[in-house]
Amino acid sequence: MTTDSPRTPNPTIFHGSRVPPQLRSLAHRSARVYVGPMVRLLLLRALIFLASAALGLLAAAAALDDFTVTASGFIVTVVVFAVAQSVLSPFILKMSTRYAPAFLGGIGLVSTFVALLLAHLLTDGLRIDGAATWVLATIIVWAVTALATFTLPFVLLRERRRGRTDDAEPARG
Repeated sequence: MTTDSPRTPNPTIFHGSRVPPQLRSLAHRSARVYVGPMVRLLLLRALIFLASAALGLLAAAAALDDFTVTASGFIVTVVVFAVAQSVLSPFILKMSTRYAPAFLGGIGLVSTFVALLLAHLLTDGLRIDGAATWVLATIIVWAVTALATFTLPFVLLRERRRGRTDDAEPARG
């Protein structure tokens, strides 16, 4: 059993004014959840990645007859595809850098194909029939997700800035 002496305060208990300012301000904001800029950035990136995956899958479904995404399994398919793509891309990049540098240009296509394959195998929401459909679907999904991943941040940030400027303007009337 330990006893607390005045010289060695218990590290789990703060006495009086010894409470760090960060914790003091946290106590006043205890009803609100603080989400720091880094967490917001990660959430924004995840949202953009999911949205671009959804757009890519929808584009392939619209363009190809033998590529079907069911309405009931769409969300699960998008999540499985997006997670698989985000995990596989760095892994495939590392493997190709080490063992097959000639494939470096096709990393996006390879990871898109493998993510489509996993989404096809792991969910009931995606059906792809025929080798030509697999090839075309990989190209379409890769192109649309790449374009969406590039353009969505600009669109979202423009809307956010537009909302800030609207809030900052004084009410007229």
